[in-house]
Amino acid sequence: WVGATGLWQFMYQTGKIYDLHVNSYVDERMDPIKSTEAAAKYLRDLYNIFDDWNLALAAYNSGPGNVNKAIRRSGGQKNYWAIRSFLPRETSGYVPAFFAVMYIFENADLYNLKPSLGPTPYIATDTIHTKNLIKLEQVAQITKTDVEFIEFLNPSYKLNIIPKDTTRTYTLRLPYKDLGVYVANEEKVYDYAEQNIKNSK
Repeated sequence: WVGATGLWQFMYQTGKIYDLHVNSYVDERMDPIKSTEAAAKYLRDLYNIFDDWNLALAAYNSGPGNVNKAIRRSGGQKNYWAIRSFLPRETSGYVPAFFAVMYIFENADLYNLKPSLGPTPYIATDTIHTKNLIKLEQVAQITKTDVEFIEFLNPSYKLNIIPKDTTRTYTLRLPYKDLGVYVANEEKVYDYAEQNIKNSK
């Protein structure tokens, strides 16, 4: 509700610090690979500040400023449970909720919980650098792949358009079996996109 987005709930400014690009076409906070790498770096940096994983998790949720404020209000305590009552309400529940989820993961068999697998494992996909503006629906038509699945694999493209930007490189993620079809027809996709844009003007 405060504008945090994606798998790791990055705020815009924090995402920017960790090189997650956001514009009218793209929000890399939604990219599962880039955002996970950024989250790992952010947590590492927070741990280096507080030297405590519980405090790092609290800071991940509400920012290091709020954790430092809670430490001061508690009289200098540097233990999450000692400063918990001085943290924002949401953050005071964040670390216990984290442990609860971790417990469920570690004891999933006890509760008969099993992962729900998608149609293609993420590991069975790869990326290719795009050279021009394209629409995901055009990629779907060329590769004969369900457009919703391509959108699912490429969630950072807000309008389902991969833009052309001379200052950044963008990638398209596809299942291995469709990459060859796309590469063989890549120029056709760009031509189709160009004609489509001209016709819509």
